[in-house]
Amino acid sequence: MSTPRPTPDPLTIASFALLGVLAVMLVIPLLTGNPPPSPYLIAGLLLLRLGLQFLRSRRDEQLRKPAAWAFDLLLIGLIFYVAGNQPG
Repeated sequence: MSTPRPTPDPLTIASFALLGVLAVMLVIPLLTGNPPPSPYLIAGLLLLRLGLQFLRSRRDEQLRKPAAWAFDLLLIGLIFYVAGNQPG
């Protein structure tokens, strides 16, 4: 008999759900031709996900990967940069 697979904790589920919401928000405008969502909304959701990653890393030592956090921070910074340079 094999051991049952461990179920993900609530923070992991919330992180994946947040990624799913972001994916839907970014794909729907491509499919329908509607305007894209606000870059500030996308960056805010990515900041929320970064916070979830931080909370998850406090519980699991293996999740302390600065490269993943750096990538998220770089992406958030680029989004804010593009949003700040858009004409009003």
